[in-house]
Amino acid sequence: MASQKLITRPDASLGNAPGLRPLFEDIAKYTSDLQDASQSTASAQPTPVRSQTVVAEGPAPKKRKIANGNDSARSSPAMAGVSEDADLQIYVQDMSFAVPQRKKLQLEITRSPGNVEYLRARNQALNMIEFGVPFSKIQHVLCLPVPEKSQRQFNFCVIPQGNDGISAPKAGEPVYETIVWTVPDGPPRTAFLGSGTPAMEGASLAETYSSYLQSALNEKLKHTKVICPSEKLFASAIPEPHRKGEKAFHVKAFRGSKEGYLFFLSTGIFFGFKKPLIFFAFDNIESVSYTSVLQRTFNLNILTRSSTNPDHTQEFELSMIDQADYPGIDSYIKNHSLQDASMAEARRAKNLNINGEKGETQEGHGGEEESELQKAQRELEDQEDEEEEDYDPGSDGDSDGSGSSSDEEDDNYGNEDQGGGRNLVQEELGSEAEDVQA
Repeated sequence: MASQKLITRPDASLGNAPGLRPLFEDIAKYTSDLQDASQSTASAQPTPVRSQTVVAEGPAPKKRKIANGNDSARSSPAMAGVSEDADLQIYVQDMSFAVPQRKKLQLEITRSPGNVEYLRARNQALNMIEFGVPFSKIQHVLCLPVPEKSQRQFNFCVIPQGNDGISAPKAGEPVYETIVWTVPDGPPRTAFLGSGTPAMEGASLAETYSSYLQSALNEKLKHTKVICPSEKLFASAIPEPHRKGEKAFHVKAFRGSKEGYLFFLSTGIFFGFKKPLIFFAFDNIESVSYTSVLQRTFNLNILTRSSTNPDHTQEFELSMIDQADYPGIDSYIKNHSLQDASMAEARRAKNLNINGEKGETQEGHGGEEESELQKAQRELEDQEDEEEEDYDPGSDGDSDGSGSSSDEEDDNYGNEDQGGGRNLVQEELGSEAEDVQA
């Protein structure tokens, strides 16, 4: 051992300074004790270790906050069953997760001793479970193409009960986090069965990550299935810019200042992919309306009702949607019998009577209230009318003098009637009236 070599090795320095010998002996004894303790600890550890905690060098990592307020995922009641030892059935290495953490983790499908099946993510470096959810608590699973990527990719979005952005969880129930991970469009090379057998051994040549995971998840899901977009339901009128010739199934929109993508699916409308994700299930949608309709963009307003608290309603405004996608969205809303509330009383334009005369409503619409769509169309027509009124025919050289001369004659003869009436002869005949009068 190094300590023994240090003690028994002849050293001229110790001969020259014999007072240092006790110090060197203490250092050697301390080093020997550390090595013996390390060897005994290593021999006492079982092999393999499935939940070993590794202390890394450097500053301690920040603790991640989760939905129910606990600092650590392992101390969360929602994670109690997820992190326990279970039978590993399928695992896929090096999956790129975006929500709730942005890192590469191992995706796992497990069955616990209590016959409860889980979907969870493991940190391969630390061999720790980061997050997960029981299949019985999953409300929606979506497989959606990732927009604006040069290479085709798909996002799997797992939305647990009580975390769809609309309905709050029931009192006393644990809160599971929404999960989003990305898979490439290729064969599942990093997918394995629990025994370690590569999934590609029993897969067809056309099998991809998305198709393999859809099949695996559908086998475990009881009350829902993996939902994918369909061209029959909705496809954007704007083609995919990075992959020409392909249909795009997303619509770019903003919720406040946050940019995201809308997907119109067979079970509802999804807005993602950044937290908080929102899924507008058909059962939660009260009405849909269009507001702020302009030449290039419009807003989509969705009024929702919580499934856990029917008295609670909330409206979401998704803005700056391209007008090119209006026909497709409107057709989708009508086909799924979603109530269009654009003509509802709260949406009608108010009669402000600005520039009105003698009780007439603004712009002479006779007191009829109008929707936002009608208002936008009227404003465009009024703008065109103003441009026509601003046109001066007297500025044209081909007007035969009818422009300025008629204006002058109106000034000279328009006020001849002292009673304030109109001189119809003068207005109709103009300069020809002088010959008649003569």
